[in-house]
Amino acid sequence: MSVSRPLATAPPHTRPRPPLWRWPAQVRRLRPTSPVAPPPLQTGDHLSRAEFERRYAAHPEIKKAELVEGVVYMPSPVRFHEHGRPHLDIAGWIALYQAFTPGVVGGDNATVRLDERNEVQPDALLRLPPRLGGRSRVTEDDYLEGPPELVVEIAASSAAYDLHSKRLVYQRVGVPEYLVLQMYERRADWFILRNGVYEPLEADADGLLRSEVFPGLVLRPEAVWEGDIAALLSTLQEGLDSPEHAAFVERLMEMDRRSR
Repeated sequence: MSVSRPLATAPPHTRPRPPLWRWPAQVRRLRPTSPVAPPPLQTGDHLSRAEFERRYAAHPEIKKAELVEGVVYMPSPVRFHEHGRPHLDIAGWIALYQAFTPGVVGGDNATVRLDERNEVQPDALLRLPPRLGGRSRVTEDDYLEGPPELVVEIAASSAAYDLHSKRLVYQRVGVPEYLVLQMYERRADWFILRNGVYEPLEADADGLLRSEVFPGLVLRPEAVWEGDIAALLSTLQEGLDSPEHAAFVERLMEMDRRSR
């Protein structure tokens, strides 16, 4: 009678181990080897200011975007007569005032951090540094933070968000003066902040608009509509030659001496 013998088994430490599971080669090639870039900005995105800045910085192909009350706005391609030409004229108007008003600083299309839900790029601005009573400052990473004294926007029409959500933001954060040039309607709305509410700045008998924050800063709206930069700047020069502007410059110089 035969007796079955148990099968010999290898000691546990000598048994062959099953191969470790690995991603197929095709899948391994698809796996990212570096951090994924953040998605691009899209009009209508709801973002924090920190996330807005992260996405904006990661996509240098985006030339202009704004965050207004936590919502992303990205302007359409810029038309020449409706925006490009008047933008240049207003930049020259701002630059001339800055040149003859020591201490006042202008800006063109600069990023302005207003609060945690609002970061804008106005077409032009004028500001006073803190030592001269201004409320905006240049940050270590070279952005503006806080409300400038004057913001200028060039809008296609009164339907633009410049006159609605953005105007309410500027009012709430305390931008003292806000000028909106509406090219389609040929209308200039210059708002001045009084008791926390924007009121329209009325034109004088000659149809000129005169800043109350920056004495001598005078605008002839018709010169903007007609593209007449000579008339625009000659009108401003008259304001720069006024006693009000001279007194303003003297006040700024005295404040500057006291701050040193």
